[in-house]
Amino acid sequence: MIFIRLSTKTRYGTRAVLDIALHAQKGPARLGDISERQEISRKYLGQIISQLLAAGILESIRGPQGGYILSREPKEIRLGEIIRTLDGPFAPVRCVDRPDLCNRTEKCAVREVWSRAKESMESLFDRITVADLMERQEALDDGKTNREQ
Repeated sequence: MIFIRLSTKTRYGTRAVLDIALHAQKGPARLGDISERQEISRKYLGQIISQLLAAGILESIRGPQGGYILSREPKEIRLGEIIRTLDGPFAPVRCVDRPDLCNRTEKCAVREVWSRAKESMESLFDRITVADLMERQEALDDGKTNREQ
């Protein structure tokens, strides 16, 4: 079986953004709290958060009650934006984004398939918002609560 894998950085970054969104009503989320809830190394999470801040996905609030918040409403932040920030452009193979890497680019039927796969992934990830992820997580959490009762 072949997998097109997203990096650990992207998986953790997406979880961190979702965590911040889910806890927004409590105020800015602290790095240590996110790290603990998501079971992500504080040091590694700090590196990921820095990239999300630089991309304008998150904002930092200073002070004793400070932490991190989303820079925009959850419905305005798309999963594709998070992935591109942390992993770069989508491409199942390098020649899709860098045709100069292969001398067969212009006569390669398989490259067309890889390009369509890229377009499909981009389309899917750009349709999903943080609000969608929040809704799904809350439904999963409610289901867990209902089963435990």
